[in-house]
This record gives sequence, C-alpha cells and structure tokens, in this order.
Amino acid sequence: MKKPRGINTICTHIGELKDNEFKGAVSPLYMSTSYAFEEVETKRYPRYFNTPNQVALAKKMAALEHGEASLIFGSGMAAVSTSLMAFLKMGDHVVFQDALYGGTSNLVTEEFKKFGIEYTFAKDASVESLEKEIKKNTKLIYIETPSNPLLMITDMEAVAKLAKKHGLVSMIDNTFASPVNQNPIDFGIDIIIHSATKYMGGHSDILAGTVISSEENIDRIFQMAKNLGGSLSDYTVWLLERSLKTMGIRVKAQNENAMKLAEFLSSRPEVAKVFYPGLKDHPGHEIAKKQMHGFGGMLSFELKENFNASEFLKKLKLIKPSMSLAGVESTILLPAQTSHGLLTPEQREKQGINDNLMRFSVGIEEFEDLAEDLTQAMEN
Repeated sequence: MKKPRGINTICTHIGELKDNEFKGAVSPLYMSTSYAFEEVETKRYPRYFNTPNQVALAKKMAALEHGEASLIFGSGMAAVSTSLMAFLKMGDHVVFQDALYGGTSNLVTEEFKKFGIEYTFAKDASVESLEKEIKKNTKLIYIETPSNPLLMITDMEAVAKLAKKHGLVSMIDNTFASPVNQNPIDFGIDIIIHSATKYMGGHSDILAGTVISSEENIDRIFQMAKNLGGSLSDYTVWLLERSLKTMGIRVKAQNENAMKLAEFLSSRPEVAKVFYPGLKDHPGHEIAKKQMHGFGGMLSFELKENFNASEFLKKLKLIKPSMSLAGVESTILLPAQTSHGLLTPEQREKQGINDNLMRFSVGIEEFEDLAEDLTQAMEN
C-alpha cells in the first residue's frame, strides 16, 4: 500500500498546475472567462467550477480532507447554503446541533421556511439529543466541531454511525479545526465544509469556501451550485492555492500558541472561564484527543462580571479587535456583537454566549508578546 503524503507535501504539491511553457515553480494563473467549446475534452466555464485553476485547487482540497472530490465557492456561506439545498427539498427535515456559526443559524431560521424545509436545533451536540429530533422526513444531520464560539466538541464517529443507522446524510462545518487538525471523512462523516477564508487562506485577505465529499455527493452539490452561481474568481483561486502551501506550518504554530495562552488565561484572576478543547477540564477534551491531531488556534474566554469587555478590547495594543478569524495575526472579538449578532439575546443566552465572552483567534506571534498584551489590558 502506498504511504499517504504528509500534510505539508499535500499543501505544497498536490493539485499544482504545471507551467509547461516557461517551467515556473508555481502554478500559472488562467484568467480567461471564455474557453473554446469545439474539439476540446472539457467545455470550460467559470460558473461550472471547471476552469484550470478551479479544478487544480479542488484536487488539493480533496486530498487535504481525504475525500474524492471538491468544489470551491465564493464564500463559506455559499458552500454551506448550496450543500444544504442540494440535499433538501420541500417537506424534508434536517437536524442541527444547537451551537452553530451565527451565519448558518440565520440562514436556517430566515430562509428555510420559504422553501418548506423543516428543521430542529437539538438541545445539545450529543448523539442522544440529535437522535431524539430525528423524524420520518429527516434527511440530514448537520454538526460543527469545534463549535463557534464556545469550542464545544461533537463526537464525529458517533454522529456518523447515527446518520448511517437512520439512512441520513451527515454534514460538518470543519472550519475551526482545519484539515491540519481534523479529518471528518476518516470518522465516517459524508460531507465536509470549510470557510476557506479562515485557516486555508490564513492571511485575512481571501474570501472563499469549499466542500469535500465523494464524487457522487459532489456531483449532486454541483447540480445546485451551477444554478446558484457561487463560484470563485480564478485570481482568488490562485491566491488560495498559494496560501494553502503554508497552512500546515501556520496552523501548527497557532496550535502551540493557543495551548499556552489557554493555560495562561486560566491562571488569571480576571478571567471567569476559558473554553479550549486542549484543557483537561474542557468537557470535550477526551473526545477531542480521539478525533483531533491538534487542538486548534481558536479559544474563547469570559472576563469576570466587573470588567467591561469593550474597554478591555480598546486597551489591547498588539492583538487586533477585528472581525473574522484564523489569520497569521492574532484577532479578538465579542461574539454577541459580531459573529452571533444576528441571533436574538434569548438565542445567545441559550447557547451560553454572554456580553463578556471573547473569541480569540491566536496568531503566530511569540507567546510572550501576546501574554504581555493581554496582561496589560487586564491590569490597566
């Protein structure tokens, strides 16, 4: 049996386009939006996800997640919405875990009723809670692990077995983990989605999404995708392929920093609670050890009630209060005002998101510099 390629080898070499004319070391960029249709094997059209750069990057994405095929989208939400709609129709039902990215929750609550699609948010992310919500018309189970923003851990293998037991499709948002830290297909999950804006892009300058699965599932998603038109420009595809080359080493550095910072914050008297699956007191720690290669670069923490979260953010000098996550620079935000701002206060409270909760995307800076910045903001 051929030994599988290492993560950094896949990031660097799989799916690269050969520069046959000039023998350059990087993939050439094909910017054309119009291709020949006569006497060609493939009739290429950007909205059909089959330009040279799109096809090449899809091969890399599939290899990273141990899948057969992939599609590249214009955003993570384009990947989420298209994948869900490809498997759901009027009268169908889908079960979601309760803790999800706010944009996904908003998509479901704002749009699904218009299409006659039923949905249920389970009480929590346990298999028992998910199974209780399965109905005769249920078609799909959707999970997110680690979850945004509280880093809850869902047992992927148990969910995959549950889905197969009931003949359902299993779908996961794997953005927070990245393919470096977690490969859901290895645990039986059918469809993997990423906001490639995050760890795959890694430099806070690319908006993209991807979905990875079997060739059969990807073909079904493609039939919906070509009609919704969520494809990505080839220039951004090329930039994303470039960024992926360093994902393995970037994420490893972020993992190491996040573990140290989670332990540091846990020791601070100003901090009420830290959410990070690498901590032994995290409720999902043992499952995370089983299904993750590393615990990730994301953590969340709550300042004690006597602290004003907005004032704390203003005092930071190195860590940027900023939207989004997973860049090489450390960023921090208040989920109640940003990523989960579309939810009602009651919905946020149900998920455990209070006004003093910080979501901390740890970058690749030196740990000592980041710890010093957090300390001065808490003490001044």
